[in-house]
Amino acid sequence: MEAQNLTRVLEFSLLGLSEDPDLQPILFGLLLSIYLITVLGNLLIILAVTSDPHLHTPMYFFLSILSLADLGFTSTTVPKILANLQTHNKSISYPGCLTQMAFFVLFGCLDSLLLTVMAYDRLVAICHPLHYPIIMNPRFCGTLVLLSLSISLLDSLAHCLMVSQFTFCTDVEIPNFFCDPPQLLKLACDYTSTTDIFVFLFAAVFGGLPVSGILYSYARIVSSVLRVPSASGKHKAFSTCGSHLSVLCLFYGTAIGAYCSSVFADAPGKVTVASVMYTVVTPMLNPFVYSLRNKDIKRTLQRLLRITT
Repeated sequence: MEAQNLTRVLEFSLLGLSEDPDLQPILFGLLLSIYLITVLGNLLIILAVTSDPHLHTPMYFFLSILSLADLGFTSTTVPKILANLQTHNKSISYPGCLTQMAFFVLFGCLDSLLLTVMAYDRLVAICHPLHYPIIMNPRFCGTLVLLSLSISLLDSLAHCLMVSQFTFCTDVEIPNFFCDPPQLLKLACDYTSTTDIFVFLFAAVFGGLPVSGILYSYARIVSSVLRVPSASGKHKAFSTCGSHLSVLCLFYGTAIGAYCSSVFADAPGKVTVASVMYTVVTPMLNPFVYSLRNKDIKRTLQRLLRITT
């Protein structure tokens, strides 16, 4: 098959979720409902944190930024697949694909780093409670968010530069509903084992380091809590981490599944299911996890609902 320079490739084809025309309206309605719930849920979390002075703490500040990142993450992929389902057009232009990939990596990496920052916040709160207000001051919290955003931008830029160096054959079909970086690279005509090494290095640096930070933070937390003599004290300490641990399991469980499916699996159906769980379902569930398991958020949301009614 004849190869051509990437800059002359006008568009790619997103194979989407299903080829069955009878399923298109059902998928459209389902994805639209999930997207609206995701947007509403995350906006409510942001509104609750900004409107209640009692929630103006580092933990809830990071939670509001995480909700913003989740909004960006799901908005990168879902509106495009909704448009494709509605118009029955699977194409995406090369600039559009590159832009989508850039924002997907940006918000995905930002999510990961914010979860790491939130783990550190819990570490300081449990292991150094007396020094918590001094260590987690507003300036330091803002610096952590800006640092996370800068690293995410660097990761996004690195992915874009790497993809732009490859050439693609004509009639490129991406076996997913968005421009997934590992799958996009596998479709390059000059894809080699060296590319696999680069992909692994990116995953190790931008994925492995946050995971290492989270594991270190929770190892310190568990070690500190186990030294608490009373059972009620242990339960109270662990309860402050419950929501964060649930979101961690959701995010990294689906992310690892999506990454492994993209890199190793040859079945497009498994890759698509893993991607849906990672990019669509997880951002929808995060607000529910925090609102159902957190009394402060639940109380503020109930107060807001009473005001509106």
